[in-house]
This record gives sequence, structure tokens and C-alpha cells, in this order.
Amino acid sequence: MLGAVFLGKQILKLQEVTVREPDPEEITIKVAACGVCGTDLHIYSGDQGAADCPPGTILGHEFAGIVVKIGSAVKNVQVGDRVSVDPNDYCGFCEPCRNGKSNFCENMTGIGTTTHGGFAEYCTFKAKQAYQLPDNMSLEQGAMGEPVGCCLHGIDLSRIKTGDTVLVIGAGTIGLMMMQLAKKTGAAKIVIVEPIVEKHAMAYQLGADLCLNPKDGNLKDLLAQHKIPEINVSIECVGLPVTILQAIEVCGRGGTVMMFGLTSPESTIPLMPFDVFRRELHLTASFINPYTLKRALTMIETGGLQIEPLIGARVSLKDIEQVFTDPSYRKLGKILIIP
Repeated sequence: MLGAVFLGKQILKLQEVTVREPDPEEITIKVAACGVCGTDLHIYSGDQGAADCPPGTILGHEFAGIVVKIGSAVKNVQVGDRVSVDPNDYCGFCEPCRNGKSNFCENMTGIGTTTHGGFAEYCTFKAKQAYQLPDNMSLEQGAMGEPVGCCLHGIDLSRIKTGDTVLVIGAGTIGLMMMQLAKKTGAAKIVIVEPIVEKHAMAYQLGADLCLNPKDGNLKDLLAQHKIPEINVSIECVGLPVTILQAIEVCGRGGTVMMFGLTSPESTIPLMPFDVFRRELHLTASFINPYTLKRALTMIETGGLQIEPLIGARVSLKDIEQVFTDPSYRKLGKILIIP
């Protein structure tokens, strides 16, 4: 089969790779679609994602496909089933796993990060990581289950209450997902901060109450000009020190700052503890998607989250290298690789 293999910093090559036969508790799927994640771009650039990625690994962890083989002990799926994949396989034995914190598993296997993933024609993994798709959900929608699941975990930790005013920095795919989920969680007013004004129309279409261009002036002043009440929750979805600082600066008293965007591991910000104390801010972040995939698929199935408008382009597997080398793809929304 063909697979996009990470060979080292800024080296991703399409290679012929043997399809691994499933062990008794594993399945093999024919990949239908796999999303390109910011984590993939970080790994490609030489940075660490959620886990260390050894060279020689096929990337891709946001994917769905059709089961073509099952191991002798598999009971939960059958050949022909359409499934979405939870890429994070927890050991169940380490201290975090035994204390309800499996997303910090010390022996985690990451499909598409520590072992071969979905930028390929086929993928073999443990059957327990597969979730059957309802009949009314497309395989492309199923591939979006993992990023939606990550966003759900972030929203869970953001402490949004009914009637809150929520500010989201970044109107990319993740920002627009977080915005929709914040609204579903009870936010009464959503403010989007995005310098690419062409993205404002989509944000309004999906439920934003106000879109601001940070290039127009100081963000705090812009919020005051539009008579926005105190920000209860600010969600940063860009992953840059400057935007994290903006999220902290504009968050109101007693509010939560969700640092959701993935930064470079070496990034730092200047923080004034007295300012955090004076406003009693809750600074937090979100790490992967612990047991949220089923909820994510339910949100997509019921129309609680609009997915189709977020898909920016569908790219053939044979053309995947240009997605990583051409910066213009970053502006298109979610890129789906179609084997």
C-alpha cells in the first residue's frame, strides 16, 4: 500500500509499505479520509506534538474507513462496518490510567504519532479504538470525530455557564468548532478574533455574534468600543505567545483562559502572577481527547455541530506532500486526505 511516511524534520515521503495483518484483537480498515491536524504540521516541522513521533511512522490520526479484516477475537465490529478511529490507546495499568486520568497514560500508543496512522490506503490497529458510524453519517464526517472530541474535552475544561460571554481567538477549523460547542454549552454571546477578514463570514454563518480584526487596534479597546460585557471565558485556538497573552489580558474577573492552541515546546510568555491573583483567573489547557469520541460522533450525527462548512479541500494521498510544503493550504480550513 501507499503511505505518507515521516522520515525526519520537514521530510514526508509517499512510500510503498506492507499492510500489517491484524492480531487477534486488531482490525484492518481501508482508509476513506484522514484530516491534516496542527499536530501533524508540528511533527513535520520538527516540534513535538502530543507524543514523540519516531521517524519511519506513517502520520495521520483523524481518520475513518471501512473494516476489511478482523482478528479472531474481535467482537465489536465486522468486515464492511464503517468506523471512526480514536487514535489514543491507553494501557490501563499505569498510575494515571488507574486513577481516571488516562489521557496522561505513561505507555500510550498513538495511531499516527507513535505507530502507523491514516495517511495511507490501509491501517491496522486494536478493534477497541474503532467506533461504528451511524447510517446517516458520511465517512468524511466520521474522520472529523477526533478533532471534535479534542474540542469537547477543551470545552469541558473551560467552565462555560449558561449566559456567559465567550471570546474565541482564531477562526480556523478548531476555533469554529470551539465556537459552536461554546454556544451549545450555554454561551449567550460569542466574540471571534481573527485577522483574516475573509473568515469572518463563515464565523457569522456558524453563530458568531461579533467578529473583530485585531489589526484594527488594541483588543481590549475594541471590545470596549463594541460594548462587550466582561469576558467570562477566553479560548485561544492559535498557539502563539502573542495570542495567549491577548486571551489572558481580556479575560474578565473570575474567568477562565483556555490555552487550546498547540505552541512550540520552547514558547514562553511573560506572566504577572499578581494580575492573575487580582482577577482570580483560571488558566488551563486541554490535552488530547479522553473518551470523548462517542460524544463527538453524536454531536455530528444530530447536527449539533456543522462540519461540512469547515472542510476546506480534499487532497489525494499522492499529492499530500504539497499540503505540508505550501503555506496557502493553512488558509483553506480542514484539509482531508483522500487515499
